[in-house]
Amino acid sequence: MFNPTIPKEAEDFVEFVNNSPSPFHATFEAAKLLKAAGFKEIKERDSWNDGLIERQGKYYFTRNGSAIIAFQVGGKYNPGNGFSILGAHTDSPCLKVKPISKKEKSGYLEVGVQLYGGGIWHTWFDRDLSVAGRVVVEQQDGTFKHTLVKVDRPILRIPTLAIHLDRTANENFSFNKETQLAPILATAIKTELSGVKVTDGVEAEESHHPLLIRILADEMKVEPSQIRDFELALYDTQKSVIGGACNEFIFSPRLDNLEMSYCSIRALIEAKDIESDENIRMAALFDNEEVGSMTAHGADSNLLPVTLQRLANTKVVDALKDVSLTAFEESIHKSILVSADMAHAVNPNYADKHEENHRPQMHKGTVIKVNANQRYATTAITSLVLKELAKKHQIPIQEFVVRNDSSCGSTIGPMLSAKLGLRTVDIGNPQLSMHSIRETGGTDDVKHAIDLFKVFYQEFAVLEQKFIVD
Repeated sequence: MFNPTIPKEAEDFVEFVNNSPSPFHATFEAAKLLKAAGFKEIKERDSWNDGLIERQGKYYFTRNGSAIIAFQVGGKYNPGNGFSILGAHTDSPCLKVKPISKKEKSGYLEVGVQLYGGGIWHTWFDRDLSVAGRVVVEQQDGTFKHTLVKVDRPILRIPTLAIHLDRTANENFSFNKETQLAPILATAIKTELSGVKVTDGVEAEESHHPLLIRILADEMKVEPSQIRDFELALYDTQKSVIGGACNEFIFSPRLDNLEMSYCSIRALIEAKDIESDENIRMAALFDNEEVGSMTAHGADSNLLPVTLQRLANTKVVDALKDVSLTAFEESIHKSILVSADMAHAVNPNYADKHEENHRPQMHKGTVIKVNANQRYATTAITSLVLKELAKKHQIPIQEFVVRNDSSCGSTIGPMLSAKLGLRTVDIGNPQLSMHSIRETGGTDDVKHAIDLFKVFYQEFAVLEQKFIVD
């Protein structure tokens, strides 16, 4: 039977995606991987001095439950040495439940949703949808607990209009995003017969259908009255899978950017030779990249700058140098950020949308992204860092620029590079259908990225000394 072997890295990534329908879940899953690898959880609100941080120590912390930073201190690290940083993001375009979501039209109960990011919204029609995210649950002692929820069964659907009622549907499928992108939860008559009604004392039912609140409460095994607020995203219940005749594809939601998030964490865990590294290795996964990053837990916040500054100014156990007044400034100029965000593979049905000499393909390696107008932060120096590592270890790598008559997206790279004066290279694995509810990536490319990131962690501190640019 023809059924080619699937790379284990791709299978493990598929499991990660299926467990991560929201940024909160992605952060939780990343933390779970780190804990299993011996990383110690620390808190931003605590002091990191007094012997907490030590050489070869492994640590992580979260912010808002939707962003996470993990780092490992090199065995030869001293204050003023550099940081080897991978940056990615946990969020993807989706529909989010409105603060007051209760709607009823033409005998149907509907859930009001907001558009998050730049999704290809027509792909959300006629999909088996559900909800996931975090709920603030009131405890018996009066405290409020951030609680993850994921309803596994399909409970929502956005129906298209039958072609018999719109003969132009195949020529120009357009819709009103406020009135025609509202998912159906149930019929009013079945809801009435179910016996689920507004209950006195259940605050959430004033803004949301009691039926939705009951489903959430049952999923978390709490009382409806304990649900005080929530942040819920809609997601497609069809699971991420390996596909293609040769098992070469990953058919999945949220490849942008869970694939780069996963590869960053895996590489940090698996990279070797920490005992001889002079740098601090770091993976930073931010939230809200898809909407500009300007939040307390986005890349345009103080999350990375403050973390780097705290570590640079921390007395590390067994370090041979004291912390100088300029340790942070010294370290920045010995550091680099690899901004990892998915890239556009050439689409065979729209090949002319790509510049003729820059058409990334699946299975041919991670893509270095370049833009003359600095929508990407890559420079000749920073791209050469990865090219040298890839060449040395025979890891495939590609390059990408957009056509001059095409707009160009951006990443966390330029904002962090400018904010910190930090050398940065923008990269990503190639994929099709970016921002669709179902995207397509290559199975081999997961391993390509992990391998590239591992050698980056292992060898950047030494390689950096060969680059003389002031």
